[in-house]
Amino acid sequence: MKPASARPFLPHSALRRRRLPRPRSYAHQAPGAPLLQVFNSDTKYLQRERAASYPESSRKADYLRDEIASRLSERLLDINRHFSAVLDLGANACNIARALTSPPPHPDTPPLSTRLTHLTSADSSPATLHRDATLPFNSLLPSHTRTVLPNSEHAPLPFPPQSFDAVLSSLSLHWINDLPAILAQINQILKPDSPFLAAIPGGDSLFELRTSLQLADLDRRGGVATHVSPLADVRDVGGLLQRAGFRMPTIDVDDVVVDYPDTFALMRDLQASGESNAVLGREAGGGLSRDVLLANEGIYRELHGNKDGTVPATWRIIYMIGWTEGEGQRRPLERGSGQVSMKDVLEGGGKEK
Repeated sequence: MKPASARPFLPHSALRRRRLPRPRSYAHQAPGAPLLQVFNSDTKYLQRERAASYPESSRKADYLRDEIASRLSERLLDINRHFSAVLDLGANACNIARALTSPPPHPDTPPLSTRLTHLTSADSSPATLHRDATLPFNSLLPSHTRTVLPNSEHAPLPFPPQSFDAVLSSLSLHWINDLPAILAQINQILKPDSPFLAAIPGGDSLFELRTSLQLADLDRRGGVATHVSPLADVRDVGGLLQRAGFRMPTIDVDDVVVDYPDTFALMRDLQASGESNAVLGREAGGGLSRDVLLANEGIYRELHGNKDGTVPATWRIIYMIGWTEGEGQRRPLERGSGQVSMKDVLEGGGKEK
């Protein structure tokens, strides 16, 4: 896979896809209403506003968001219908809007923007949402509006029920404390038999940084602090969709690996994209000492470094699709109603019982 063009200093194979490694176990947010608040929404708001106030550096750090927005938008091609009203929830800097107007992979294929009539991009960070409002891609959409969401997880989404034919969300729901409640609201604002498509980083994301920081803390400070935020686990996502009322949930996982010249470049990009740690109870100042940073650099290279001198960072992206209930929608057959033995199918027979 080609590297993201926004990272000129990365090597040619900076952004690539690889097979899933052996599953690792980390702390993750379990399904259901959280017993406590995991993330500080005010801290995250300030981080994103600060990052967007430096548009050049934040655009250079948008390579992952642009790539995942493109992959998520392409999944609309699998749905043979035209969408009158589409919501991009947690739009960041309108990365999905940009992806929809990108040139199609095949010359004979029309742009994805022709598959919809109106796109609403909604986000709680005004600076992030309007960062690229003057760029040319905005004029390539049939119709596009930006909506600033209230910076409160307790405030309902400001859209009436059954307003949209599709809701998309790319790399934004992982900072939500009460994810089941948000999914239930998304189900309510969708019309019957309409899709919800989302991509979130999963629990195994940035495992290299997580492990090296833990070891660096132990070596230099004699203890471990939380520097990488906990994330949802792929085993929980399907249950969350069903609990919110979505039908026919489909979940798949993709590992995206980005190579950096060093760990300092990785952490600079996390900060420039507003993805710094926002866990409640983090240490005052939220920063890392020089000793820990230097130790982390050495440990990271020793455990995970590439032969060419770069260091990899793995993002495990969880893609999810769920449908609202609607008339004429296909449903799974009742258990035990099958007429064909799976044993016969696997053995090449396929005879009816």
